[in-house]
Amino acid sequence: MKIAVFLPNWIGDAVMATPALRVIREEFSEAEIVSIQRPYVADVLDGLTLVDRSISWKSGEKLISQFRFLRQLRKERFDLAVLFPNSFRSASLAFLAGIHRRVGINRDHRSWLLTDVLTAGDRQKPHPAIDEYLRIAAVVSGRDLSESEAAPGFSRTMELAITDKDRSRWTAFWNKQTAEFKSRPLICLNPGGAFGAAKHWPTAHFASLAQRITTELKRSVLVVCGPAEKQEALQIVAQADNPFVTSLAAEPLHLGLTKAAIQQAELLVTTDSGPRHFAAPFQVPAVTLFGPTHQMWSETFYDRSLPVQLDLDCGPCQQRVCPLGHHRCMKDLGADQVFQAVVSLLNREQQKAA
Repeated sequence: MKIAVFLPNWIGDAVMATPALRVIREEFSEAEIVSIQRPYVADVLDGLTLVDRSISWKSGEKLISQFRFLRQLRKERFDLAVLFPNSFRSASLAFLAGIHRRVGINRDHRSWLLTDVLTAGDRQKPHPAIDEYLRIAAVVSGRDLSESEAAPGFSRTMELAITDKDRSRWTAFWNKQTAEFKSRPLICLNPGGAFGAAKHWPTAHFASLAQRITTELKRSVLVVCGPAEKQEALQIVAQADNPFVTSLAAEPLHLGLTKAAIQQAELLVTTDSGPRHFAAPFQVPAVTLFGPTHQMWSETFYDRSLPVQLDLDCGPCQQRVCPLGHHRCMKDLGADQVFQAVVSLLNREQQKAA
C-alpha cells in the first residue's frame, strides 16, 4: 500500500500533526508513506520514522510546473490520500492525481472531491487543530467516529528529532560563544510570527525581557530566528546591549538549527508561531505570548507551558493585522508581566524537580 499524506502548510501545524502521523504509521506499518508539503515544512519531520520520504511542492508556480507536479503524483500511483490541510487545492490535487481514496474534512466547498468526508467543526467555536488531525487519522485507520466526537482519544504527544547535521550546526554555533556565556543556563526567545504582524511582540519588549533575564536570573539568552525574523533578532540583541544576549542571525539559518537550539534550552519564551511547538516534543518549558489568536485553536495540552494573554474587549480577533490599528493585545503586554511568567514557570519546574 502507498499513502500520500498532505501535510499542513504551517510549521507549527506540521508538528501538531505528528500524533496523527504516528497513528497512521502504526496502523499501516507495512505501507510506504510519503509526505507532500510546502518546501519550508519539509525539515520538520527530519530524523523521524513517521514517513518514508517526502515530496515538496510550491504554490504560485507557472502552469507548466504545476502540470509536471501533478504528473509526478499520478506516476506515484498512491492508494490513499490523507488531507490534513482544509484547502480546495490539496483535495483537487489528490483527485486529479487519481488517488482512489481521499480522506479529509469538509471545508472550502470540497466535499465532492473526497471519498471519506469528515464533518467540519463550527469555525466560530475554537477547537484544537491537533484533535482535528487525530480525527482524520481515526477515519483513515477504520474507526467510525460520531459527528459529535471532538477527539478520538489517541495520544496527543508530539514528536520531533534532531539529526546529526542539526547537532553539527548547533555545535558550530555553540563553539563560537564565550566561556562565560556557555557557563549559564540558556533561555531561548522566539519572536517569529508568520501568521501576520498582529502576532508580533514589540522588539523593545523582547530586548527589555532579555536584559532582565540576564541580570536578575543570571541566564544566557539566545534569540532564535528564521530568515523573516533575522533583522528583528539583530535589533533585539542590539537593544539589549548585553554580552549574555545573542542570536542565530549570523548563522546559516536552518529549521534544524532552531530545533537544536530549543532542545538545549532551559526554557523558551515564544510568540504563538511555529517554533513554539518545538518545546513540547523536547520537554522544554515554554511561556507563550498570545495576542490576536484564541489559545484553543493551537492547544496541545502540554503541561509544562504557561500562556500569557491580555483580557481585552476586542480580542482575540483572529486577524493577521489589527483591525483597530492599535495592536494593544501585544503592545500592552509588558516585559514585566512576561518576566514574572518566566519566573513563575522556572519556580514551578524547580519545585517539581525537588
